[in-house]
Amino acid sequence: MTRFIVLPLLILAAATILSAQTPANPQVVMKTSKGDIVLELDPVRAPVTVKNFLAYVDAKFYDGTIFHRVISGFMIQGGGMTPEFQEKAAKPAIKNEAGNGLKNSRGSIAMARMQELNSATCQFYINHADNPNLDTMKYAVFGKVVKGMDVVDAIAAVPTGTIRGYADAPRQPITILSVRRAETK
Repeated sequence: MTRFIVLPLLILAAATILSAQTPANPQVVMKTSKGDIVLELDPVRAPVTVKNFLAYVDAKFYDGTIFHRVISGFMIQGGGMTPEFQEKAAKPAIKNEAGNGLKNSRGSIAMARMQELNSATCQFYINHADNPNLDTMKYAVFGKVVKGMDVVDAIAAVPTGTIRGYADAPRQPITILSVRRAETK
């Protein structure tokens, strides 16, 4: 009988050791004028994109930017514009990592880009609904909201219009106050 108990204990011990050695996916806290959003990033499936995003986070690049494009039932986009709708200078574009198995589903975060496939820099969007058409169009997902979908919903619900030539812009600015790596425990 004893030998049948030992094997499950060894498996449990090995799983505990492996989980202690495997770091959790990084998380960031995005403080906005509507509340906090906690994002979990996936560096295994989107290593280039996560590294790029965290470089902007660590440089405090996103602090004071706005969500400049908001379409309820679609997505909220931000990360590259000042409240005056001036585009911030970004680093060079990164390789597109679409097709990594992550989907443009409600609550996922992905890179905004121009028509050119490898043109994403700093701007991102959070899906307000499932958007499988964006998977087909090769928009690269690199994480998901793990807390604060109510904040995403609140942002998506604000009145929008055309401001300084930008369509679907919130009539009252929605500011990204800060984006920081979450404290590890």
